[in-house]
Amino acid sequence: MKIDSHLHFWNYHPIKDAWITDDMAVLKRDFAPDRLLPLLAAHSIDGGIAVQADQSEAETRYLVDLATRYEFVKGIVGWVDLRAPDVGERLDYFSQFALIKGYRHIVQSEPQDDFLLRADFCRGIGELGARGLTYDVLVYAWQLPTALQFVRRFPHQRFVLDHIGKPDIRCGQIADWQRMLAPFAKEEHVACKIAGLSTEADWHRWGYADFAPYIDTVLEVFGPDRLLFGSDWPVCLVGAHYDQTCLIVDEHTATLTADEKDKLWGLTCKRMYNL
Repeated sequence: MKIDSHLHFWNYHPIKDAWITDDMAVLKRDFAPDRLLPLLAAHSIDGGIAVQADQSEAETRYLVDLATRYEFVKGIVGWVDLRAPDVGERLDYFSQFALIKGYRHIVQSEPQDDFLLRADFCRGIGELGARGLTYDVLVYAWQLPTALQFVRRFPHQRFVLDHIGKPDIRCGQIADWQRMLAPFAKEEHVACKIAGLSTEADWHRWGYADFAPYIDTVLEVFGPDRLLFGSDWPVCLVGAHYDQTCLIVDEHTATLTADEKDKLWGLTCKRMYNL
């Protein structure tokens, strides 16, 4: 089974979705699963993980509703306030929906440099571990050292690093990102999504070769056993069509064995999200 580990859906609202700026106008519309189905079929992708884009429990309920209507949604990464005193109760409430496999917080937008290490947030992460849920780590490259400290606090928690840690591909940032990413090689409870690459590149002038050193790096750091393909659709559309997004990964992982490709395109996703 081939699985796209990173998909978003929304009914566009200019206030709720204020993160979509004017230069991302292609995203200022509704994106429902029906628009995605022919793209998945064209690449023989059998299912996907729906990931929160808005930080509200309403978003989690919205994704649950979609998953009940679209069989290809194999799992959900939702949102609850992991800092809240009643986070355990909220997670217990959402536990009735078996398709919720994990949670995410948009840490890249938090003003506190040490957000991941704050006591209230870490208490919430502890509640995830007790329920066998995964946590998606969404940070910019400069936040990777803090993310490393964070994941080391929870050696038995499954973590998935989103978008290869968001290096600034547009500006050719690589050396610092490689240095900060390298220690994750020893953190076997952390996997990494090869997703969001074109979003971090020059949207109008990228070339396939631009991504080679970044994919080579995550292959070296995480190995094929700890990598997941993700398109980041529809956010990827600011820089690349779905076909191009798949081809970026295909071209730069062509030398992997058949077993390694099976892991990248589905088996690791199944394992990390307990599908």
